Amino acid sequence: MALSKGLKAYVQDEAGMGTVEIILIIVVLVGLVLIFKNQITTIINDLFDSIVTRSAEVAR
Repeated sequence: MALSKGLKAYVQDEAGMGTVEIILIIVVLVGLVLIFKNQITTIINDLFDSIVTRSAEVAR
């Protein structure tokens, strides 16, 4: 009896909606990362290559 009241109160609590929204946002972001993994990897690798090249030029 007490468990069902607690569960009902938890479901009706609006603060829980923020948690659900955050979880949905995280799921969408993870999905986007998985879809665009190759493009993200290419951009990051190009960025680091550029940093290494330019830092070598500055060090001369």
